[in-house]
Amino acid sequence: MRAVDLIAAKRDGREHDAGEIRFLVDGLLDGSVAPEQGAAWCMAVIFRGLADREIDALCAAMVGSGEVVDLLGAGIDAVDKHSTGGVGDKVTLALTPLVAACGVPVAKMSGRGLGHTGGTLDKLEAIPGYRIALTIPAFIEQVREVGCAVVAQTPELVPADALLYALRDVTATVPAPGLIATSVMSKKLAAGAAAMVLDVKVGDGAFCATVADARELARLMHGLGTRAGRRVVCEITRMDAPLGNTVGNALEVAEAFDVLRGAAPADLTAVVRSSAVTLLELSHLRLDRTEAERRVDEAVSSGSALATARRWIAAQGGDPRVVDAPWDVMERAPVVVAVRADRAGFVQRVGALAVGLAAMRLGAGRATKADAIDHAVGIVLAVHPGDEVAIGETLATIHARTAEAAAAAADELRAAIAIGGERVTPPPVLVERI
Repeated sequence: MRAVDLIAAKRDGREHDAGEIRFLVDGLLDGSVAPEQGAAWCMAVIFRGLADREIDALCAAMVGSGEVVDLLGAGIDAVDKHSTGGVGDKVTLALTPLVAACGVPVAKMSGRGLGHTGGTLDKLEAIPGYRIALTIPAFIEQVREVGCAVVAQTPELVPADALLYALRDVTATVPAPGLIATSVMSKKLAAGAAAMVLDVKVGDGAFCATVADARELARLMHGLGTRAGRRVVCEITRMDAPLGNTVGNALEVAEAFDVLRGAAPADLTAVVRSSAVTLLELSHLRLDRTEAERRVDEAVSSGSALATARRWIAAQGGDPRVVDAPWDVMERAPVVVAVRADRAGFVQRVGALAVGLAAMRLGAGRATKADAIDHAVGIVLAVHPGDEVAIGETLATIHARTAEAAAAAADELRAAIAIGGERVTPPPVLVERI
């Protein structure tokens, strides 16, 4: 078997068998398949796609390339959640302690942001002392003792994914749905959770531009999970506007904990609550939706979700005061500038992509993987589509390191926020479940 023959076969539209897929994955890991051959194969996949059987084989080979966390073997029936990425998506930070407070363990391995999309690990590192790196035994023990953990993926887990993604990142082959699905699900399956919610974003600030694209990606990931014996629900949610009010790491941490005290924006609260309820339905508790909703609401009203958040942050070395007094703990940006409306009317659009890029250029995100993150900077939106505004009313507040950076971001935000003469009614943030 030769890599060049497999590249030609995929180029010509032939379906690989499981042995051929394994040969490619093993070869990339041991060096017998050259990086340029792996890149050529990825480009062939962009044009020819992968059949479901190929996707299953690729996911299995990637999972088998490293260690697997055996949570069930440790007596832990945990749940997990994944988002395909967006702007202002701080759902994990609120969802994790909320579900754990309801008696369901949450075991999550997260990633960093790139480009206009934020990363959970970057947000958590805004909390002084928070440790994202735990050994697998320590990860398992924290889930057992505290009820939840959110950590970085260890190098021993799915090393084939890291290698393949690095090739895709520099060869314009990231967008292949089959490669995205296997990248996401290989890590989810290796991380050991028995049930999971997959939040597939759609819209201006998401990878999936249309609902049809989102449904196809959800179908692929759902199939991989269920065929591997996991309990999986995909929720397609809108990302045409940023989620919540904040974009930027420390700002998002503060807003996430507002969800747990019932004081967060409606769209963010809706996504967190929906995903939490679905995870309780999928969990070992097997609750019906009415009872799951009751337990989620009670965890917020009783304060138990906030108490769990404090225990979780402290267990990973962070200052638990961040849950109740975030600005006693996290750094604030030195320059704060308001962006005001230059006309009256109704907010027609708050472009997620444009806002995300503005935050990235402030330093809240990274254009390349080597870029450093400034946890203090970001944007706080004061308006959303459908709101009425008057001349001079604040549209957003920029938190920046310098006045020059704030001025540049202000120009970007004025272009991102469209004001017109007619009121618009934003559609619900949750599109559908699969």
